[in-house]
Amino acid sequence: MGKEEINVLCIWQPNERLLRYLEEGLSNYPQVKLIIPPNLDQETLLELAPEADIIMGWRPIKELLETAKKAKLFINPGAGVQHLIPIFKEVTADRELTLVNGHGNAYFTAQHVVAILLALMNKVILHHNWMIDGHWRRGDSFATSIPLRGQKVGLLGYGAVNRLVHKFLVGFDLEFSVLRRDWSKHTDSLPTPVEKYTFEDLSKFLTEVDILIVAIPLTSKTEGLIKEKELVLLGKDGFLVNVGRGQVIDERSLYKVLKEEKIAGAAIDVWYNYQPEPDVDGKKYPTKYPFHDLDNVILSPHRGASPMSDLKRWDEQIENILRFADARKDFINVVNLDEGY
Repeated sequence: MGKEEINVLCIWQPNERLLRYLEEGLSNYPQVKLIIPPNLDQETLLELAPEADIIMGWRPIKELLETAKKAKLFINPGAGVQHLIPIFKEVTADRELTLVNGHGNAYFTAQHVVAILLALMNKVILHHNWMIDGHWRRGDSFATSIPLRGQKVGLLGYGAVNRLVHKFLVGFDLEFSVLRRDWSKHTDSLPTPVEKYTFEDLSKFLTEVDILIVAIPLTSKTEGLIKEKELVLLGKDGFLVNVGRGQVIDERSLYKVLKEEKIAGAAIDVWYNYQPEPDVDGKKYPTKYPFHDLDNVILSPHRGASPMSDLKRWDEQIENILRFADARKDFINVVNLDEGY
């Protein structure tokens, strides 16, 4: 373990509870110093940047990265990095600066997948709303539950989230198919046997599954990957859960197949417009189509990562700092700038 001082510049202000957790996790490495800015003005951050060996936080401006000439590692604590790719490609054209992202929310997102999938298939929201309206015990003729037993689940993407989804759903007596870009990178054992697919097999994969769970990042290759032609392959009894990124599934196509009941239903946690303007009634909807008028959807406001207060989500960030301090290069979740994730 080297003793040369390592400065970690936080470009946000962690609360006292999180700061204690970070300091405790780094306590065996006294040479690691957390720099907490007194305020978040760009002028202040730019003054602190030249001393940083590591930068941790969200949404850096290009000038900050260029000013932090010593920095060799940037830690984005969240999974989404699409907005960072262009800046990092420019900055790393003539210097070494590794970008890593954080998958600390994977457990919570996988739990959310199971929750909204069960709510969708058991028609929980419909019966909940009927009870609120005073309709006691509306039965199967109004909305019947769909058993999970024997269903074929398709996991589109097999990163941290869908690996946990697979593990969580094992007890429901399901069959699993998995589509991932590169199977050569998967070395861990699987919770159950699976049918393996790659992106070249997308149509066959969709034809074979009953429930599609989407948990892939948004890249130039995945944007608009799923359109109407692909969605209808699920069939009229097919279900969809999307916790990846909204734009992976074409917005108009998704609304159309749900409205026309070309698939049975969808649970949606990721959307298309994250700064929606209020309508005439002051309501904000993150899409230009009235998904909220459909009764075969579960709507969720991109909250799969909740609870944000869980401290263990920071363990990956602490581990990457420790690896840096040990002069290691095998960081967790290194972002490939060419692939966009």
